[in-house]
Parts: sequence; C-alpha cells; structure tokens
Amino acid sequence: MSVTIERDLVFGTGGGRDLLCNVISPDGDSDKRTALVFFHGGGFVGGNKDGIDVRVSHYAELGYVCVVAGYRLAGEAKFPAQIHDAKAAIRWTRANASKLNIEPERICVVGFSAGGLLALLSASAPDNADLEGDGGNAETSSAVAACLAYYASIDVTRPPTGSQHPLFAADAGDDVYASARPATHVTASFPPTAFFHGSADVTIPIASSERFYDKLRGIGVATEFHAVEGVPHAFDRHAELGAACAHFGDLFLDRHVVNPRTYPPFQAGGR
Repeated sequence: MSVTIERDLVFGTGGGRDLLCNVISPDGDSDKRTALVFFHGGGFVGGNKDGIDVRVSHYAELGYVCVVAGYRLAGEAKFPAQIHDAKAAIRWTRANASKLNIEPERICVVGFSAGGLLALLSASAPDNADLEGDGGNAETSSAVAACLAYYASIDVTRPPTGSQHPLFAADAGDDVYASARPATHVTASFPPTAFFHGSADVTIPIASSERFYDKLRGIGVATEFHAVEGVPHAFDRHAELGAACAHFGDLFLDRHVVNPRTYPPFQAGGR
C-alpha cells in the first residue's frame, strides 16, 4: 500500500512556539481506523520527526494513520516539557479523529529509544494533571489504547554527583525523576504493550525492557516481548528488520485494538 506524507502540521504549542507533526497515511481506504502517535529517539538531545519516515511508513503501509510528533528537546526545555508535548499530540489526534478518519478510542503510541520513554509514560499516566501540560485541546483525553516500545529508555535515574542528566534541570528533585519513570504510574489498567529490543544493544541494555515487561505481566497487563537476536540499538533502521517488527506490531494491535479477540485454551490431546 502506498502512503502520503503531510509535513509540519501544527498540533499544539510549547514554550511559546508551535509544535509540529507529520501525518503519514495509507493511500485509499483502510478499515483499521486506528492512529499511531510516534515519538522519535535521540537521547532527548537530538533526533527529529523527519528522521523516522521509513520506520513509520512500515505501519502506514499496513493501514494505520501515523502521526509523527515533534517535541521540545532538552536543550530547549527540561522535563516535563517533553511529556507535555507528547500528550498534546495525543489530544490533537483525538480532537481531529474525524478528519483523520480514525476512531477516537483507537489511538496508540509508538516510541523509539528516548521516544519509547515518552510512549510508555503516556500509556502509564493517562489524563494525569501533573503531566498534561497546556499545549492545546485541554478538554480532550490523552488516554491511549495500546503502546509499542522500541528499545525504550526506561530507567531514568539520577546520575552520580558531579554530573547531570540532560533531561532534567540541575535542581530537579527526586520527585521529578520519579514522575518521569513509567514504573511510578503503573497500574493493572496499563494498556496492552509490546516491546522490541535487540539482544546486542549496548546503548540501552535489553534487560531494562525485560524488567518492565515482567512488571506488566506480573500484574496481568496484556504484553509481549520481541527480542531480536544479535542486533544493536536502533536495529529497525534496517528495512528488513523494521518491516518484520511492524508486522508483529500490527498483529498485536489488531488483536487488542482493531479487532479485539482471544484464543481458546489448549486442550489436552489436541493437535
């Protein structure tokens, strides 16, 4: 399926400026009527919404409306500006559901690396007043139906004395660090979530995603884990791997959001 890209649409405001997104949509009609809001990586100090077209297009080609949101980097504003911008993008998507030809309850988030933290945090804290910000569409919910987290930067910890985490102000207290951790907000109502991580990732070790997967599974959240053998951080930049993960993500989203279903238990003696 071919796709169309609309660039630099205004979805909200942050720090006194417009926040922009790209919308990558399948050409022709899609019965999925589901939107995926994407957050790019870059360690909160780099990256941009225009750098992940190929990875996003894998999902658009499968019939999803893909909203690729820009957000303020740490050099411009410290946390919680980034989650404020992420939630503004989700609210804009819901407020424009009819224009985007999606169902407002079928909005999911996808994040890569640093953007994976934003995706998981958005999923873990829907409509949390402390994290919503005032970027636009305040009357609209920021809840999401599912989350896909690619090699997410989950473990937000205070660095040793004498160094500073780029995402946080120098005087940020422990409460601010805690508020940026998805684990702080986890409940049994966490939306269905799938993880993708390379086993040879030395930038963000796979163990961080494994721990979060175990945490969600332990409280009964619908979750699955895709460990890709022998590949490093951002492995899905390779088209064959990105496309394969998108197919797994598509099946997960179809089972839990687009066409929810369960499977009968295995019966002893069955084939």
